[in-house]
Amino acid sequence: MSTMSSTLSDKLDRIFRLQDLDIMLTEAQDPERKREEEEMGFRMGTIEKLTAARSRLLSQIDPRDLRLYERIAKRHKHAIVPVEDRTCLGCYMALPTSAVSLRTEPEQLLTCENCGRILYWLE
Repeated sequence: MSTMSSTLSDKLDRIFRLQDLDIMLTEAQDPERKREEEEMGFRMGTIEKLTAARSRLLSQIDPRDLRLYERIAKRHKHAIVPVEDRTCLGCYMALPTSAVSLRTEPEQLLTCENCGRILYWLE
């Protein structure tokens, strides 16, 4: 990772972008999905361009955050999900009060105790 400092917002933004690229890569590799997208008038990005963009982004993500994301992404299409009214919108389980208080921890990615996904709060 570069020497730049990362706020929690920056970390979440990079993880979001990585998740989006991973979903686009998966869709670009599915011939049926690619055909459907093209019929609707969308041009699917080439796999090479998506892979290159993903590689550039990986160099900007803290290795610990990347390991966390990749471990979660193996189990869930959406590794990062919102929290609304103390509820994880990945598994729809209520978060304990202690998790909500950790929301204010600077630069700390928080995960759901039930499903393990990375959480962010809707403002």
